Amino acid sequence: MDATARSGLATSLSADDLGTRKAFRRLMWFLFILLVVSFFDRINIAFASLTMNKELGLTAAMYGLSLTVFYAGYFLFEIPSNLALARYGARLWIARIMITWGIASAGTMFAVGAWSLYGWRLATGIAEAGFLPGILLYLTYWFPRSYRARANSLFLIGIPSTVAISSVVSGYILQMDGFLGLSGWRWLFLLEGLPAVILGIACFFYLDDGPAKAKWLSIEEKAALQKRLEQDHAEETLGAAKRTILSQLGSRNVVLLSAAYFGLVSSLNTNTTWTPQIVREFAAGASFHSLGWLAATPAIITVGAMVLWGRSSDRRNERPWHIRIAMLTAAVGWLLVVFAILPELRYLGLILVSCGSFCGLLTFWTLPASTAILSPDARPAGIALINCVGIGGGSALTPAVVGILKDWSGSFLPGLLFVVVMLCISMICITLVATHQRAIAAAAEAARA
Repeated sequence: MDATARSGLATSLSADDLGTRKAFRRLMWFLFILLVVSFFDRINIAFASLTMNKELGLTAAMYGLSLTVFYAGYFLFEIPSNLALARYGARLWIARIMITWGIASAGTMFAVGAWSLYGWRLATGIAEAGFLPGILLYLTYWFPRSYRARANSLFLIGIPSTVAISSVVSGYILQMDGFLGLSGWRWLFLLEGLPAVILGIACFFYLDDGPAKAKWLSIEEKAALQKRLEQDHAEETLGAAKRTILSQLGSRNVVLLSAAYFGLVSSLNTNTTWTPQIVREFAAGASFHSLGWLAATPAIITVGAMVLWGRSSDRRNERPWHIRIAMLTAAVGWLLVVFAILPELRYLGLILVSCGSFCGLLTFWTLPASTAILSPDARPAGIALINCVGIGGGSALTPAVVGILKDWSGSFLPGLLFVVVMLCISMICITLVATHQRAIAAAAEAARA
């Protein structure tokens, strides 16, 4: 595009649109990298388990409990962490989160048995608490409602991207087994934990707490973007302005969204933490790096699917059906993994699980962030609460359930059927929220008429 064309485009865009585009270019790549590093430290234990479990004498149930302990710490400190971010600002608090969790994650290399592993994973969960909901909250400080699904998608594609990158990188790091006398899984925690510390320091210098403090926006762009965000907030709080924060946190729709997120996270967590072992079941004898590439391919496909899904949701201004269709896709995928006989069909199931779960995730978070379900004042605690239930239940409970059921039955079948049931409950909850929101909108329209 030549200079004349760029000038014409600039004049055709409003100041708030120009500010939003600048925010996309300035923030999204950096936040994407932060999420990639975050999930490296969260899911590397899935690959470490391929050799760590035997060395430390862990059963499937004990390994599942190590995942549960991580999310228990995350759960307990989630809401306080999100409230601290709202109070002290993203620049300071996200930097703190990343530095402390990087140290704790790298420290997992010193585990010598089940109990020391539990201790390091608990510390990592406590340190990381608030990161994902904190960034989702941070995005609402920058992006108007009409851009939010795209912003969420560009950020959240970091998760499947991490699964893809981590699957490949972790497979090669495990090949370092014995280098300098360290097991491959110990190298894995060390090499994938330290980048969080470096990026945490960078956060303090790179991030701005909101448009008003951004030196890279013009005065006109700051004012226009801030005005548009305030208009969105005013529209979103029409039905919630007279409610207290506490009443909003206990409202019908927040409870339903929390339950829905429980089921969605059950699918997401099972996908990220058990996929390497599921792949190994129908690819027995494959090398670690081959297993890595097999586990990475569904995530690579998912990245493209998420971008298209976010654009579709924003273009149609439609959320509930985009969430439910994605959840249904994931449920069908798990059924293929469980019941298909051909390895190719089971692998197709993993692809559907990955695409459905992550597309459901990116559209799910547009609901509490863009409707009258939560006012701006209640949003930090509300988003953290919904995420808390998902993390505390879907991430803390589900791994233990899948592990216990696998030890009991010798198969992944009962545990994965549990995940399918949770997804079905989630779809029902989203339907109830959507029905309630339509009723409120119709009543408001009738009152105006």
